[in-house]
Amino acid sequence: MRETKIMPSLFGADISKLKEEVSPLENLNIDILHVDMMDGTFVPNIAFGPTQVADLKKVLPFQFDVHMMVENPEKFIPVLIEAGVEYISIHQEATIHLLRGIQLIKQLGAKAGVVLNPGTPVESIKMVLDEIDYVLLMTVNPGLGGQKLYVPIYKKIQDMKQLIGDRNIDIQVDGGVNAENIADCYQAGANWFVVGSFMFSGNTKENLTALEEALNKGELE
Repeated sequence: MRETKIMPSLFGADISKLKEEVSPLENLNIDILHVDMMDGTFVPNIAFGPTQVADLKKVLPFQFDVHMMVENPEKFIPVLIEAGVEYISIHQEATIHLLRGIQLIKQLGAKAGVVLNPGTPVESIKMVLDEIDYVLLMTVNPGLGGQKLYVPIYKKIQDMKQLIGDRNIDIQVDGGVNAENIADCYQAGANWFVVGSFMFSGNTKENLTALEEALNKGELE
């Protein structure tokens, strides 16, 4: 069984007090933060451009997993990796040069992932599976926080796990993940869990504990 990871999403934090929101994570066995880049074109919102990501990388003591919700992501990849970003995922729907983008990420020394929107079939990335380190399955429509997980995605997670087979690829889910559904995501085949709104609503430590307990229970079932 692949290692499980819970990755808090900065998009779910209060930007006006970001340091205060993130600081408790340093003592909670969290090693990777999920950071969303949004261009206002591929998705409705605008958030965390490459300069902001680089600035955050200087002051936050975590590895960064940058989810690029931008068109033509290839042009931003070198800047992100120069800033020290360790993981970068690009949308299958956002570029006509998916393989080129994946290869660029890996050539520059980061881990490469491919993202699929809820309506995009898993078969669409069959040709690049041998090139990637992880797949991010959006469990909501990308670009807006606070949405509920789209339940039919569980079947898609199962299909992706079957398509991956014995390849060394992690399955990440993002959108509406909380203590009530994280075990279902795990049992469907996911092992990386991006958590935004749930993580930063109320007491961060208590929320993480609830997630871990639910995930542990799912692993035992």
